[in-house]
Amino acid sequence: MASDDSQSTGIPHTVAERRARMTDNVREWCRVRQVPNQSGDLSDQAALLIATGYVDEETREIVLNRRREGRAFPSAGGFSSVRRLADDHARLVRKLDESRSGPAQLIVRFRMGEAERKLSDVRSAFVLSRTHYASGVLAIRRDRKAGLHLDLEQRSALFRALQRTPVPLDRRSTPADQLRSAARDAAIEGMRRLSDKSRLAGFARAASERIALGPNEYSEFDDQYETLLYLAGTLFDRIHGSLSWHSGYFMVQRAQLDLASELVQIAVDTVALRGISRELEDALVSARDAASRQQIRARQGALESVWNELVNRVAALMRIDDALSEVEERLRSFAAVQRAENLDHRIDDLLSRSGTREMSAENIHHVSEQVAGVDEVIAGYQELLYGDIAELTGRDNDSR
Repeated sequence: MASDDSQSTGIPHTVAERRARMTDNVREWCRVRQVPNQSGDLSDQAALLIATGYVDEETREIVLNRRREGRAFPSAGGFSSVRRLADDHARLVRKLDESRSGPAQLIVRFRMGEAERKLSDVRSAFVLSRTHYASGVLAIRRDRKAGLHLDLEQRSALFRALQRTPVPLDRRSTPADQLRSAARDAAIEGMRRLSDKSRLAGFARAASERIALGPNEYSEFDDQYETLLYLAGTLFDRIHGSLSWHSGYFMVQRAQLDLASELVQIAVDTVALRGISRELEDALVSARDAASRQQIRARQGALESVWNELVNRVAALMRIDDALSEVEERLRSFAAVQRAENLDHRIDDLLSRSGTREMSAENIHHVSEQVAGVDEVIAGYQELLYGDIAELTGRDNDSR
């Protein structure tokens, strides 16, 4: 594990502080179903890996085999957009069931038909693509032997899973948000009228612009499980996209941790836990005697350890991402120092003309010391990542 001496490694927090802080953050975000300052969609790669949590083991293994072999899947316009399209269709179906006959129902029926057509087109593009899946007898036989062929039903199951890709809720759709939006619009209009008449026109215009932007402090999700899956997918994207993670500094750590497999395992366990938890909730509602309810609550309590385990796994990914972000920041600083050192002869010439050669030499010596410290700092972060990765991989090995 990394040393607690932050001055020797340059790491700002002790290991225990980092672990407790990030685990508490993940647990609280899942509890309130909100993630701060996160509104971006997951990559198609992360969405696909999470979707394997909803399919059978054989389909899951084929998806991972195809990923390892570099076999692409049809993007279908982005898997987050597939989720939104499916949600829109489901919303219109519910609205049609609730609406009375008449012109309003005809409009809803038309919109539902449009959404259904779009979803069918996207499904066909994903499931029936001849570009991405083998179609000839020999090609199918070859891919099946290599564990790379998905049959039609498996692709359909995968597409159904992709319709559950974690995405932030559209906060504008709730009555409370619509009320807030109306109030914000009224405030903007009032400020703009004031800016036309007041001596403080500039201030009023600036205020109206800030109000118009509105707060974007968090993204909200359906439940705690979807929040956790979104966090895991986001962290996968961040770590996988980190330049420092793919640098030579962390070659050993990359060999120790299979990010894709970790995300798949988190997805499988989260999906299973959500399904069992909902079944227990239904059983608790249906239970007629105190003994049955007590037994069900005991089983629910036993599942808390599984949830804590999942929270800890995602928190470990967050600690890895946090460390990599700090490394990249320090590497950018060292790169700037290195560029300054590469210019040392020009700096020396410039300063010597001012009669301050000694100052130049001292400055360059200081720069050299800073550059020489990069290996020590990286070593500290390597040790820090080793602990986080050991927690993830050790747990997986124990479970096997």
